[in-house]
Amino acid sequence: MTASDDLLRLENQLCFAVVTAARNVVAIYRPILEPLGLTHPQYLVMLALWERAPRTLTDLASDLAMEPATASPLVKRLESDGLVMRERSPQDERRLEITLTAAGTALRTRALDVPHQVMRAVGMDLDEVALLRDGLSAFAGRRATESPAAP
Repeated sequence: MTASDDLLRLENQLCFAVVTAARNVVAIYRPILEPLGLTHPQYLVMLALWERAPRTLTDLASDLAMEPATASPLVKRLESDGLVMRERSPQDERRLEITLTAAGTALRTRALDVPHQVMRAVGMDLDEVALLRDGLSAFAGRRATESPAAP
């Protein structure tokens, strides 16, 4: 086997490592988020809303790097769970604004320990997680300098 052949080994592929890691990250979060009644994608929506609400569906989807058609069912489910409300903007009825309910705001307090539980589950500290996250920034569509705090 030549050096160039070695580049084609599955275990040497960045894409394989990232896809496998993504699947495993979701599996790590699953039991941590279950007591909160959230799936991993719903947790991401809630994180974005805890940062800034109200916001439009388009804005929310953009921050989550997904299409509005993908974000919409997540928001609808969170609404049926009583965590968010969808309302037409009084300034522009074409805009759908998503805001947190009292229950959605209160859930943030219960979620504060999620990052610590994840770090314990993978045996990493805040600096190690931040370094890993920042190393992936070129593949996540943003520069490391734009990255928020870990995890």
